[in-house]
Amino acid sequence: MPLQLDHVFVCCDAGGPEAAALLEHGIREGTPNVHPGQGTACRRFFFDTGFFELFWVTDPAEAQSASTRRTRLWERWSGRTSGACPFGLAFRPSGDADEAPPFPTWSYKPKYLPAGATIEFVHGADLREPELFLMVAQPPNTAVRVAQPTNHAAPLRRMIAVDVGLPDLEALSAAASAAARAGLVTFHKSARYELTLKFTSPVDVRIDLRPTLPVTLVGSPLVA
Repeated sequence: MPLQLDHVFVCCDAGGPEAAALLEHGIREGTPNVHPGQGTACRRFFFDTGFFELFWVTDPAEAQSASTRRTRLWERWSGRTSGACPFGLAFRPSGDADEAPPFPTWSYKPKYLPAGATIEFVHGADLREPELFLMVAQPPNTAVRVAQPTNHAAPLRRMIAVDVGLPDLEALSAAASAAARAGLVTFHKSARYELTLKFTSPVDVRIDLRPTLPVTLVGSPLVA
């Protein structure tokens, strides 16, 4: 199944105060979102393709309920400062949806999704790695996000690649290894969790959000 990057999330403090770091760099904020029954919410920043999401838990009981527990969103968010990787990488089919993805998945069908849509979570991911999941049978992001602001002061255009730094690269799971082989993500060894999100841009752009967020946004005319 050919896949393309749909969105990236990073676990943050309740209410997403870390958004101030993006706003200070001229990244305009889009509409926030809540996930009924899942006990989570987010603040979102949109681009020509894809979006970046600050994610937190609003209701621990819902996030740990029988219908949501298997996602481990509670464990990832609550453990974000004590060993869990705070990132999630979402992809969507960009070609033949009948072709199998490069890793096994299980279907998650929260009540906030439209009929027929699922989120396919990867089997076998480690909490010390980013969460990997697929957005299946949902409208293309360009169709549902046309009203979102994408004219940022920093001219970041298409979200095209993601690189993740992991402290324990030697213990990479089979699922994460398969994602790397498929070209969906690259990994490198780092002292702490870090993420670089790459974009097309008419000029070179580098926005380092550390220490507020372990994230760097990089745009270049040469990375397409």
